[in-house]
Amino acid sequence: MTRLRPGILKDPVHLLSTGFGLGLAPVAPGTFGTLLGVALDPVLRLMSFTGRACVVAALFLVGVWICEVSARRLGVHDHPGIVWDEVVGYLVVMLAAPPGWQWALAGFLIFRFFDIVKPWPIRDVDHALGGGLGIMLDDLLAAGYGVLVVLAWRLFVA
Repeated sequence: MTRLRPGILKDPVHLLSTGFGLGLAPVAPGTFGTLLGVALDPVLRLMSFTGRACVVAALFLVGVWICEVSARRLGVHDHPGIVWDEVVGYLVVMLAAPPGWQWALAGFLIFRFFDIVKPWPIRDVDHALGGGLGIMLDDLLAAGYGVLVVLAWRLFVA
């Protein structure tokens, strides 16, 4: 897989798709990209739940276009440096979590687990759908699993 050059960040689409360069990390770019979501979540928590949900939905929709254009320009479907989908996926999980660093850490670990392992049907969707929708949708499904774990934890444990 080709590594992305830092000069690529002069393109606004690549700047966003790489999570402001976090996707350029030489190892675990998706994990580093998720850290942008970790930084954004406390800011979004200044809004009502409905406001946060609307912003996250907008970030998903914009992400379909951003990831589509970035992948096309790079010539690689879902290049590891494209991490906008990880940012949005983490934020989806955090919609189900209460505030607090423990929940931020749990959301991070749970989302990364499902994004890396890709249980059914995530792996199938990842291979079946191309373009920006495919890039974004597999992380949305991973986030869906994460939401279920967070809600179950809140209901049965916390």
